[in-house]
Amino acid sequence: MKGNLIPLDKLPIGSQCIVEKLLAEGIIRRRMMDLGLINGTLIKSLMKSPSGDPIAYEIRGTKIALRSEEASKVLVMQI
Repeated sequence: MKGNLIPLDKLPIGSQCIVEKLLAEGIIRRRMMDLGLINGTLIKSLMKSPSGDPIAYEIRGTKIALRSEEASKVLVMQI
């Protein structure tokens, strides 16, 4: 799967990726950008909640939980 763009919510736990594109629009897009989700940002998938949603990610040194609905709008390249 390396080299292909995948939605962030499909990134395996413990893997790293680089943000390539945001599909979100409006206020959600602005919020994601404020969290550091911009092109070239390195992200590490840390853990899933017991129910599987949300998922915790490390973004620019900060741990952030995103719901699958939000994370699916971030296209990334696994590294």
